[in-house]
Amino acid sequence: MAERKKYVIIVDASKCIDCKACMIACKVENNVQEGFWRNWIGTLGGENGSLRTEFQPGQCMQCDDPSCVAACPVQATYKQDNGLVVIDPEKCIGCGNCVTGCPYNARYRNPLKRIADKCDFCEDRLNRGKEPACVVTCPTKTRIFGDMNDPQSQVAQLLKTQKLVKIAAPHINTRPNIYYYEGTKLLDWAVAPMLPGNINRAPEFWKSTSS
Repeated sequence: MAERKKYVIIVDASKCIDCKACMIACKVENNVQEGFWRNWIGTLGGENGSLRTEFQPGQCMQCDDPSCVAACPVQATYKQDNGLVVIDPEKCIGCGNCVTGCPYNARYRNPLKRIADKCDFCEDRLNRGKEPACVVTCPTKTRIFGDMNDPQSQVAQLLKTQKLVKIAAPHINTRPNIYYYEGTKLLDWAVAPMLPGNINRAPEFWKSTSS
């Protein structure tokens, strides 16, 4: 019996030139509303006389222990067998718990649909046998996408042969599935998850319903 797929992305941030093609491709592909983004590029350096600027692409981490799942009171957010964390639009009530419950600020409320939205690795494209828009659009191939459970995939090979790191969230370990090459200077944009109104909860809360 074949092992279930588990989709991941490996990022070689040294290749990113901040052209923002990935952000535009995502916005067009997923009809993201003006003023909102499903992915982004963080900037490090280039200040105080620094001669080097580094860019760090980011998006939903498709975590294995997603705090957003624990935050949702109606089970509208859940993790699929293929590793994707997705939102059921029929169940979502737009309460915003998952938005502040994500330590990576990867979620927002869609102002027209009045429900939560985020990156889902372009699931519609995956169902058609295509890679995410951000992956195929990048001119320098900064993102590498694939099934880590397929030993023949590029991501599986890189996970075996390269030293890779993840962006750690404070307070909890959500076990993210976006990997970066070890030399990446990881930005500290991850924050402690909380409920709306700046309500902090114990680490155990964020795992109470995520497994």
